[in-house]
Amino acid sequence: MTETVKDVMALIKEHKIKMVDFRFTDLPGTWQHFSMSTRHVDEDLFDEGLGFDGSSVRGFQEIQESDMILIPDPTTAFVDPIFEVPTLVVMCDVYDPVTRQPYSRDPRYVAKKAEAYLKKTGIADTAYFGPEAEFFVFDTVRYGGGTNASFYEIDSAEGWWNSDKPGMGAQIPPKRGYFPAPPADTQQDVRSKMVLALEAVGVNVEVHHHEVGTAGQAEIDLRFDTLTRMADSIMIYKYIIKNIARQNGHTATFMPKPLFGDNGSGMHTHQSLWKGGDTVMYDESGYAGLSDIARYYIGGLLKHAPALLALAAPTTNSYKRLVPGYEAPINLVYSQRNRSAICRIPMYSGSPKTKRVEFRAPDPSCNPYLCFAALLMAGLDGVQKQIDPGEPIDKDLYDLPPEEAVKVLNTPGSLADVLDALETDHEFLLQGDVFTPDILEAYLAYKREAEVDPIRLRPHPHEFTLYFDI
Repeated sequence: MTETVKDVMALIKEHKIKMVDFRFTDLPGTWQHFSMSTRHVDEDLFDEGLGFDGSSVRGFQEIQESDMILIPDPTTAFVDPIFEVPTLVVMCDVYDPVTRQPYSRDPRYVAKKAEAYLKKTGIADTAYFGPEAEFFVFDTVRYGGGTNASFYEIDSAEGWWNSDKPGMGAQIPPKRGYFPAPPADTQQDVRSKMVLALEAVGVNVEVHHHEVGTAGQAEIDLRFDTLTRMADSIMIYKYIIKNIARQNGHTATFMPKPLFGDNGSGMHTHQSLWKGGDTVMYDESGYAGLSDIARYYIGGLLKHAPALLALAAPTTNSYKRLVPGYEAPINLVYSQRNRSAICRIPMYSGSPKTKRVEFRAPDPSCNPYLCFAALLMAGLDGVQKQIDPGEPIDKDLYDLPPEEAVKVLNTPGSLADVLDALETDHEFLLQGDVFTPDILEAYLAYKREAEVDPIRLRPHPHEFTLYFDI
């Protein structure tokens, strides 16, 4: 790992790097980049920065104030394992060129401010995050649409819909993809290549496996890390997975619900707070070993869950996943071990160091910097206000008697609903100037104009089945 600019320059020399690729994240959460020959890269560049057109980046500047600069972060450099030309990647922070101050809509800046705010509260000094980002690896995908047509088609040799075709068999039925050995699991090698590529660039991987869904659903788990560092790792994770899949003749997607009738892809996010090297989440006498701080943290997550989903499950497709019956965490309660609750307390180990809260609603379509920062802010609001999460429910929440089920609140049912919730409930995000009104207004406007309205205004193909002959 590099720490200083001198380390970066030494890495360029050691690996005979020809290009340096500068990357930053737009508001929806997609990596942007441009490259420069190493002949033009020197130590001064890390102070002076690199200019770019902020009006051409989603959620950033208007055209009359488009000039922005990137300041490379030398602690993020790694040798890209994808490109043939030896290339070094450096992540960047976005700055205003006039004030030389960090840009309020830079997602990475929001994550850094959340970590700084945590220390300021005195509740803890470190927040660890451990997301479990699921994805699908398909063989082919086609999609498109226009005034008079709309379609998509996905295929995978593992897909159950191919079981009636001539071949070798061993397709995976819906919801039967969790842990089958080859030949049913056809993607062991490609996942292993993904893991090796991630480890080669310094991302700490714990395990990989086939997930529940048919047709190549997968999970590669990363070891927990601090908030901003983990968000950096998720950006690398998505980049590596997509490109290794492409190199091996597949296509990978982090779309939450690409298949009808089977499990979607979530990003269950484990969180814990530490102070002075010790966890503040553990109390031997508490429910599931939780301290009061941990319970109040859960209280904040539950109270603000509808608003949080605007940042943690931020696509119209997310609400095809957050429905009953597919292990979807739609119930606004907490429980130990129980995967039908939105907040779960894992009980694999009795060690105080492992005590954490798993918030199961996020999915990998989110911007990880904004998602993790928002989760931390909601949890801290719960601790500061001592928000009681109520009594845990250690039952199958999908099979509760009607008189009990009616008492359990559920997550909202659409992106439009959670955007409305965020617009109403966001004061907790503004504390410490972590999120600003500027970034929230830009985010809400983008989501409504670029995602909610285009989906709302278009006929859905299944509507023809329902209504064409009405």
